[in-house]
Amino acid sequence: MRSIFSKILSYLSQDIAIDLGTANSLVYLRGRGIVIQEPSVVAVNQKTGQILAIGQEAKKMVGRTPAHIVATRPLRKGVISDFEVTEQMLRYFIHKVQKKKFLVSPGPRVIIGIPFGVTEVEKKAVRDAALNAGGREVYLIEEPMAAAIGARLPVQEAGGNFIVDIGGGTTEVAVISLGGIVFAKSLRIAGDKLNEDIIHYAQEQFKLLIGERTAETIKIGIGSAFALKEKKEMPLRGRNVVTGLPEEIMVSDEDIRKAMERSVRQIVNEVKAAVEATPPELLADIMASGLYLSGGGALLRGLDTLIAKETKIPTKVVEDPLTAVARGAGLVLENLDELEEVLVETEELEPPR
Repeated sequence: MRSIFSKILSYLSQDIAIDLGTANSLVYLRGRGIVIQEPSVVAVNQKTGQILAIGQEAKKMVGRTPAHIVATRPLRKGVISDFEVTEQMLRYFIHKVQKKKFLVSPGPRVIIGIPFGVTEVEKKAVRDAALNAGGREVYLIEEPMAAAIGARLPVQEAGGNFIVDIGGGTTEVAVISLGGIVFAKSLRIAGDKLNEDIIHYAQEQFKLLIGERTAETIKIGIGSAFALKEKKEMPLRGRNVVTGLPEEIMVSDEDIRKAMERSVRQIVNEVKAAVEATPPELLADIMASGLYLSGGGALLRGLDTLIAKETKIPTKVVEDPLTAVARGAGLVLENLDELEEVLVETEELEPPR
């Protein structure tokens, strides 16, 4: 139970929950819901070290900057790869949502989603970045747990809940019961890897060089994991590797499905492995309640159909899958006393002697 002093501070502060994603970051403000949904991209002037833009503005600059300006993503595969830039990005998010209610407002309590199975060092990096950015207290929650809570699954009951959270950097597969994770696996194949697959396929099959943004546009436009009833086509623009000149070709949903086939298969195999590792009693619950997909990757056409076909378990995409982790972390923030058990215990790391 939290102290009375802590409760007074929480009344004065504007607490937030953050889904700190590889591709996108979302911020949930207590009492208001999701107030920020921006790409996890930061533009830095390398001559001066100055941050020029964060979020949507910085994403527009990707692949379009002069040599001394770099539009970078400070998180890779779900973990911090550039500590200082992550800290600046968190500070930007915290300051953007903070409105001074009182003359002296304490820093916010912050809940941040992290991939399942990250090391103590990686957890500490997230906590330190949030504390340095102005957080008063920092709590961590595993992303599959947050996604399940965001999908309103009964995670605290004695029944199996199966969630697959497919983000930009990681795919998290988890079975949850009684407020804890029974089995989970984090796979570093997700939305970004599918974009890379499309880039490689375009180069090998069509001798066309394309960028990450183009690959993502094509994936969202006609990407699928299962054969579509209606054929889809889209123009693909890039530079011909042979001539060095710009070129436009038409690609079909079948082409893009082939490009992503291997990575999609790995995600499906991971889901099947989790089903095989689930205790029989919980599996019986899951057969009845179904398997849930969240995260941006859940929007890939036909992925739910493919997983249902392969696992023989009814598969559903949660409502508004992109915001599930942020909504779940936000629900924990709103009900911290009741849901405190779902947060991650972090060990204080002693410096080597």
